[in-house]
Amino acid sequence: MKKVRTDDGRLAPLGHAGAARVRRRWPKVLFGIVIPVLLLTVAFFVVDAGVRSYAEGRVRDEIQQNLPAGVTGAVTVHIGGASVIAQYLAGSFERVEVDAPALTINGIPVAASVVAAGVPADLTKPVASASGTLRVDQAALNQLVRVPGATGGVTLGQGTLTYDGTTTLAGFRIGYQVAATPKANGATVLLQPKDAKVTAGGGGIDLTAPLVAALGQTPVAVCVAQYLPVGFAVTAVDVTPTAATITVDAQNLVLSRATLGTRGSCS
Repeated sequence: MKKVRTDDGRLAPLGHAGAARVRRRWPKVLFGIVIPVLLLTVAFFVVDAGVRSYAEGRVRDEIQQNLPAGVTGAVTVHIGGASVIAQYLAGSFERVEVDAPALTINGIPVAASVVAAGVPADLTKPVASASGTLRVDQAALNQLVRVPGATGGVTLGQGTLTYDGTTTLAGFRIGYQVAATPKANGATVLLQPKDAKVTAGGGGIDLTAPLVAALGQTPVAVCVAQYLPVGFAVTAVDVTPTAATITVDAQNLVLSRATLGTRGSCS
């Protein structure tokens, strides 16, 4: 017959009463293990959430304090990935999202967002990579950018920008309107003429065909780097009738006043 140890330490036959006592002990043992584990798990996530909030605030403040001259606006930061404590101990954060939906550049409204990967816990070290978007409406775009050769601002269309200009063709000084397709080109955005029409001059001669041929030979380069922190390159441009969205990328960027406060150039 199986025996069980009694409360005073003796071995006694395992009868119905002994079996019942054993069964009653199992829930106590189980709760004695599970409850502490659950409490430790909850405590870890509470602490981790606090560390995440602190880290987000630190990155936000660092960016906010080092915005380029003339750039203002509230910035929010979200740190993605699993445990922030584990990421911090590993030395870098997997993903950091920075959002500034109401940024202004010299008073001009711009919506901006950046997603960075491999952000070091030591902010004096470079971020592995960053991808950002700048979104501006037509009015803001015309305050920020001037198209070389254009006599006025641009009008946004579906995938195109339309603007007016003047040139000399076949001995005539003419005015024209051109619809161009924007294309990302690192420090610049290239405007490739897609269609054009003569709006003034020409002495009654139809110069549309030679105008389209002449304009289509060389795209117009618009410098964008001068509005961006040094190190960022334009990788995509999307245009709709309501807004233009520019995507920019950077590698090995340090989130410091020196880098964020230094504009790029097209030279």
